[in-house]
Amino acid sequence: MTNFFNKVHAIFADPVLRRRMLFTIGALVLFRLAAAVPIPGVDATRLARVLEQNQFLGLLNVFSGSGLGNLSIVMLGVGPSITASIIMQLLTMLSPKLKAMYHEEGELGRKKFYQVSRLITIPLALIQGFGLLILLRNQGVLGASTPFTLFMNVLVVTAGSILLMWLGELITEFGVGNGSSLIIFAGIVVRIPSIIAQVAANYTPSDIPMYIGFAVVAFGVLAAIILMSEAERPVPITYAKSVAGGRQIGGVATYLPLRVNQAGVIPIIFALSMFLFPQLIGGFLKGLASPTAQSIGNFLVTYISGGWIHAVLYFLLVLFFTYFYTAVTFDPEAIAKNLQQSGAFIPGIRPGVSTSEYLAKVVARVTFPGAVFLAVIAVLPFVMQSITGNQALAIGGTAILIVVSVVTDLVKQMNAQLSMREY
Repeated sequence: MTNFFNKVHAIFADPVLRRRMLFTIGALVLFRLAAAVPIPGVDATRLARVLEQNQFLGLLNVFSGSGLGNLSIVMLGVGPSITASIIMQLLTMLSPKLKAMYHEEGELGRKKFYQVSRLITIPLALIQGFGLLILLRNQGVLGASTPFTLFMNVLVVTAGSILLMWLGELITEFGVGNGSSLIIFAGIVVRIPSIIAQVAANYTPSDIPMYIGFAVVAFGVLAAIILMSEAERPVPITYAKSVAGGRQIGGVATYLPLRVNQAGVIPIIFALSMFLFPQLIGGFLKGLASPTAQSIGNFLVTYISGGWIHAVLYFLLVLFFTYFYTAVTFDPEAIAKNLQQSGAFIPGIRPGVSTSEYLAKVVARVTFPGAVFLAVIAVLPFVMQSITGNQALAIGGTAILIVVSVVTDLVKQMNAQLSMREY
């Protein structure tokens, strides 16, 4: 504890770190102020009931930084910008030009890459905002709204999403940590008091065993998330010996760390984005005059948005996207080429193609437990809600995963900054 307070004192004693911390705090306060401003015509009681009944929208509220909880002007959160970033990274597999721009053209190429990603964010925010507002209007949250009112609301929430994207980039550049992750983190943390109050309001002495069991499971989930977030598979690396200027160099043994959970929460976010489209289509079909279209729309909204069908599909999608995203971001051929050029090799494995094939096999084996872990974390809230029947006692495994990842990354960055200043 003394060490913790010493580090906090060291952070605020350093003028550069203090300025970065205060900038980050100020930006998050601005985000929370914007999240408290709702768009016009919202029925708060009806909205709370819809979010409680629709597990999909409840999960989407987590990634919006709780902006969806009161249909604020930032109700879309950083979701569109994250989705645009994922799409751009996936397109690097299909476009050699984009791949070269991101990996080979240095800082200038990455700036162009991120600029294209920002431009893609705008149509994604428009589509997502229009679909969500139509869906909520059909469920009586917005009441009767004219086409002009709907158009203006779509523009407002799109502008709010662009504002958060800009704010997140400012935090990343001038603050501490990843801006988008911190915005989601702030939205999760701010909900904790209301969840505690809801649990306390529904408390009865007969529920004590359930609360104890929930606490045990929650701490177990937290420990598992921390363990899996830090777990890695070390691949031994040896540098070849050479003689230069009468000195022998090389011969150093080290290792290449392959993280078990290389994809982080990206597969969950992408699976959530995929589930958004059936919701939007279902909301549109429910508003048509055709009984067949209304039946299909009711099925998509009712079963895809919750229940065991949703949980099973969600589980499988997270598994798929974990492997897919790992394949996109981890390039064994490039790593094998870099090792060969630097005179390094894996003991017992020939450099070049054999090394690439070996790394691909190791990553495939390591990714499996990480993918299963992410899928279980994703569906855990649905399982807990089904077991306990209490909406407040749903363990937000995804939310805990985000909180742990953000806090861990923040602590590592602060320790690195402090160590750099000490030396």
